[in-house]
Amino acid sequence: MLYGTAAASAALLLTTLLTAALRPLALGRRRRRGVALRGAPRVGGLALLTVTGAVAAAGALTGAVPLDPATTALLTGATVVGLLGLADGLRPGGLDARVRIAAEAAAATVVVHLAGLGLLTGALAVLWIVFVTHAFRQLDTSEGVMGTVGVVTALGLCVCAGAEGLGALAVLLALLAAALTGHLMHAWHPARARAGGCGALYTGFLVAGAALLVNAEHTAPEPAASMFALTALPAADAVLALVTRRRARRPAHLAHRLRRLGLTAPGAAVALGVATALTTVVGVLLHRGALGPEAVWWPAAALALAVLLALRDTKASEAVRTEGVRT
Repeated sequence: MLYGTAAASAALLLTTLLTAALRPLALGRRRRRGVALRGAPRVGGLALLTVTGAVAAAGALTGAVPLDPATTALLTGATVVGLLGLADGLRPGGLDARVRIAAEAAAATVVVHLAGLGLLTGALAVLWIVFVTHAFRQLDTSEGVMGTVGVVTALGLCVCAGAEGLGALAVLLALLAAALTGHLMHAWHPARARAGGCGALYTGFLVAGAALLVNAEHTAPEPAASMFALTALPAADAVLALVTRRRARRPAHLAHRLRRLGLTAPGAAVALGVATALTTVVGVLLHRGALGPEAVWWPAAALALAVLLALRDTKASEAVRTEGVRT
């Protein structure tokens, strides 16, 4: 307990300091390349990945918190996925999407294999991990949202991992939550640094993989219900973005809809954080058996309603825009 507290405090402080150190370097790179300095540099993800991995590795090397094979695979896979996100952001035109998805699926396959799932269930789990990973990337389109949702979800999963006796995984999730809090020191409005694809993909993979590992020993349908509840908000946001992209060729997100309703950027982040806390509590209670699997329909219905209302608002906005063009 004492080590976990000290490690989490170190992760928070080091992420804050490293992000502050990387920011001038990113701005200098922009100037040398003649790129406009608009928007916060996306260096927070590299600090998040580096600090979380370094503190976890230090705990393993000193013997304070040895990493089991599944947790090691999860951390390694998340690091690979995060570095791919970093390369995607640095390379002009980005990486081939098929390369990124193939790498994410391969990393997820290792985690699923160590979780001991069967062929069909494992294949579905791999698809789910890749989906949630990209859902977190979508959350980074608004200041503070990805970090807030990530902190709340990681803490909920930390409780689940502790209850399962998965000490190494619980410490890793606590480190992630602490590092994300340090990241939010810079990502909160007005943002001075953003997570970018590196941080968002890293967080999404860790969260999705951890949700799988803490539920791997449970019997259906509780694991599926718990995993859905723990990641319901990112999933709902990803569905909204996908549908609106197909309809209007421009993705909309829950944070954007909240801003249209009059909330500020911090207000939208707080509102989505509260919604995530509610669904996370349901997920934790489902994991502990305090609620039956039917309880998952309440957060599912609430988020489905939110997505439908957002789609209706998007459709109305497009109709107004089209009418304005005609006139």
